[in-house]
Amino acid sequence: MADGDAARIVNGLSVDVEDWFHVGAFEDVIARDAWATLDDRVDRNVREILDLFDEAGASATFFTLGWVAQRHGALLREVAERGHEVASHGWDHARVHTMTREQFGQDIRRARQVIEDATGHPVTGYRAPSFSIDQRTPWAFAELVEQGYAYSSSVAPVAHDHYGWADAPRFAFKPLPWADMVEIPVTTAMFAGRRLAAGGGGFFRVLPYAFSRWAIRQVNRVDERPAIFYFHPWEIDPGQPRVAGAPLKSRLRHYTRLDQMAGKLRLLVHEFAFGRMDVLAHRERARIEAEDQLAWRAQRALAG
Repeated sequence: MADGDAARIVNGLSVDVEDWFHVGAFEDVIARDAWATLDDRVDRNVREILDLFDEAGASATFFTLGWVAQRHGALLREVAERGHEVASHGWDHARVHTMTREQFGQDIRRARQVIEDATGHPVTGYRAPSFSIDQRTPWAFAELVEQGYAYSSSVAPVAHDHYGWADAPRFAFKPLPWADMVEIPVTTAMFAGRRLAAGGGGFFRVLPYAFSRWAIRQVNRVDERPAIFYFHPWEIDPGQPRVAGAPLKSRLRHYTRLDQMAGKLRLLVHEFAFGRMDVLAHRERARIEAEDQLAWRAQRALAG
């Protein structure tokens, strides 16, 4: 693919809207019942992100916790009014594999209702906290379909100590052949036959910007597919409180180069084209259906 063709690919841009105390790295040292007493920094950080996106003419999807939506309804209305999609990130950042199907169903139903009440728009997309839909949760996609979700972006197709489904497809797929819902995994790049996590978050913040540029260009030019990028509002906030009691590894992952994140994001959204995940999901569904039709016709032709 030529450089001009790659430049026309619109990649998926997403923000996982949670605060600094919601993250999995701190779940063993910050109790859920203490959240309401802590320094709430979502409003300030999301507004800074909105201004950055406006500057670049980028649109995005804000996967939002129901817990946050309940407290920041006016902010979510503004996100929607400024042209972005607001989708579900579950209620309180509980990983999917820690719940039963019934508990998961209650979690996403509750979050969806609060988000829709806040924005006045239907919620059609979902992202699992910590990309926690994997081989342990075969029922999760069926529950999402039953509740009417059009797409999910909940799979990290890599091996990682915190999350990952290494055998999952790298690009959009239909997890249930009888349903229209598509799963859009976060981006990976290939190097020496190995998958590398390259879809944003801590990898984008800690590694040199050149790595993410290389990865997105590989996906756009070699694979001829859109990249899926994500980050969190707390990642642009170097002034957030420090959690002294967390393990050293968790603190290093969470706090490293927070002061550089906003500048790197500005480079990214000016260099590449980005759009909402619901729009991308519609395109990916059409592509999958077209490929299925071609495969069906080929089989018929071979059958004579």
